[in-house]
Amino acid sequence: MSLGPLMTGIAGPGLLAQERERLCDPGIGGVILFTRNYESPAQLTRLSDELHGLRTPALLVAVDQEGGPVQRFREGFTRLPPPTRLGARYRRDPEAARRVAEQCGWLMAAELRATGVDLSFAPVLDLDRGVSAVIGERALHRDPEVVAELARRYVRGMQRAGMAAVGKHFPGHGAVTADSHRALPVDPRPMADLEQEDLVPFERLILQSIPAIMAAHVLYPAVDPQPSGFSRHWLHEVLRGRLGFQGAVFSDDLGMAAAAVAGDYPARARAALAAGCDMVLLCNEPEAVPAVLRALQGHRDPAAQLRLARLRGARHAPDWARLRASPAWHEAVDALAALDPDPELDLDLE
Repeated sequence: MSLGPLMTGIAGPGLLAQERERLCDPGIGGVILFTRNYESPAQLTRLSDELHGLRTPALLVAVDQEGGPVQRFREGFTRLPPPTRLGARYRRDPEAARRVAEQCGWLMAAELRATGVDLSFAPVLDLDRGVSAVIGERALHRDPEVVAELARRYVRGMQRAGMAAVGKHFPGHGAVTADSHRALPVDPRPMADLEQEDLVPFERLILQSIPAIMAAHVLYPAVDPQPSGFSRHWLHEVLRGRLGFQGAVFSDDLGMAAAAVAGDYPARARAALAAGCDMVLLCNEPEAVPAVLRALQGHRDPAAQLRLARLRGARHAPDWARLRASPAWHEAVDALAALDPDPELDLDLE
């Protein structure tokens, strides 16, 4: 059995009998976890082990653990600061910001790997233009070169912890006011403007061989009539052709309102795969999964399966106790605490 093209969510902190059966369908290749699936590091480790043990090759287990407003696992995990704090540090001390960015990427990934999670959908490569509430403090900086610089060090930290990075949201979600969870954002700028700004962090990280990218549900009508996640122009001609990207491509969640432009859930999945995605996400619509799986029967892409298999977390990660006893963990925790000395309770975004 190979990794299928669908990543889906589960209902709670443990697997239901029908979920175990469904996750053995060859059309599924991964599970994305949310706050509803988390109780403690020990429980998460058991859940990851069970998910990995369901089949061979093992399913990919993923999460959005960016920091700030998007941190699915909180109690027991280190509180990760909003990425924008790294950009603020850069304005005062660029070299210190680079070091802390690498420590932040390492700490985030090391704690997840200690509980068996394969990958986090991070870092965010969108620009902080001050207009997108859903991106907001998830962005590293306004300057694309600074975003690229900090993201490169963040990715290096993730790699040291044995985790593949997933840059998002290609080709850039920072210049639109609409939230793609609730509406289809439209960015009217021409390609020349996008190339000079929003595409820069993606281009720089691709040159550094970032292993995966997530496409945005954003429409750029001056470039293509389809949103980027459903656009063969964006994913084949620009991302793989012009930018030379050779890693895995994920769709954003097909349950988001912006994805409705592609039709019902099966149509969305087929359209995203036809455009060039290797794996599509359907996070919160369990009732739609059977129809999507039927629509994807017979879908085979050996190159995509190879790209996805490379995202599996590195073996031999230290367990939770050994990680938190290590000097590197204590040093990283102290560095992040200094970056965010007066933490406030963050609202966990979708």
